[in-house]
Amino acid sequence: MRRRRTGTRLISGLAEVSARYDALFCDLWGCVHDGVAPFAAAVAALQAFRAQGGAVVLVTNAPRPRPDVMRQLARIGVPGDAWDAIATSGDAAQWAMATGAVGRKVWHIGAPKDLTFFTELAEDIPPATVDLVPLEAAEGIVCTGLADDLTETPEDYRARLMIAAQNRLPMLCANPDIVVDWGGRRLWCAGALAQMYEEMGGTALYFGKPHPPIYDLARRRLAALGRDVPEDRILCVGDGIGTDVLGAAGEALDCLFVTGGLAADAFGPDAARPDAGLLDAWLQAQQAAPRWSIGHLR
Repeated sequence: MRRRRTGTRLISGLAEVSARYDALFCDLWGCVHDGVAPFAAAVAALQAFRAQGGAVVLVTNAPRPRPDVMRQLARIGVPGDAWDAIATSGDAAQWAMATGAVGRKVWHIGAPKDLTFFTELAEDIPPATVDLVPLEAAEGIVCTGLADDLTETPEDYRARLMIAAQNRLPMLCANPDIVVDWGGRRLWCAGALAQMYEEMGGTALYFGKPHPPIYDLARRRLAALGRDVPEDRILCVGDGIGTDVLGAAGEALDCLFVTGGLAADAFGPDAARPDAGLLDAWLQAQQAAPRWSIGHLR
């Protein structure tokens, strides 16, 4: 039976509640790093959780496969002792692509850096054989993001997406996020294109948060560590109300909502110390009730 909760409790640090949990499903972007550099306090909190025997599975809507995300973490300085396993939206979507969810001839919408989605699979993802073709020859679409998220917006894709919708091409969305903060800049993600496509009458398939496949993958990767963790001992951590918080609720898992991420402006001038009244009112308007909330992961 799924538990129903009302309200949220503001905490000042993960250590206040960590003894209740044996595993974290922790979001990356906005919680552990900003795309440019890691958050030192968040890294320290994850290291401390692991030091007391907990397992950390990084659960991210990155459209790239796990090996690519591992390289990114190393490049920006997130230490390897802060996590145990990674489950990405790209991994979950790769599984769908491998099973033919959008056909074998696909039109790719995304940046060159995302091409590893088609060439690099984790060992627990079945091999996939697809051909990248122009829109006119496609059986389906794989959307990993905008080709240039620094200069483009979803409107740049409207005309081509209308053609695809008219041709009834299914879209595999490898990242359900609408926006992400990169350094101090807000960028559009694949989820924005998928949302526009659905508004046109197209069909979009999602495998990242808040949808079940990525949580199933996270559980499998937790089990592969030799950890048999009961559901009530798993804590989801994230800053996305429509991804992390909604996904945790759908899986009947406890959630720690990081208020200082995407929605930081809603809770007062100090992102590290959200106003409790503003937070409660905002969560009620969102019809969301994470068990815990925190300004920044620490």
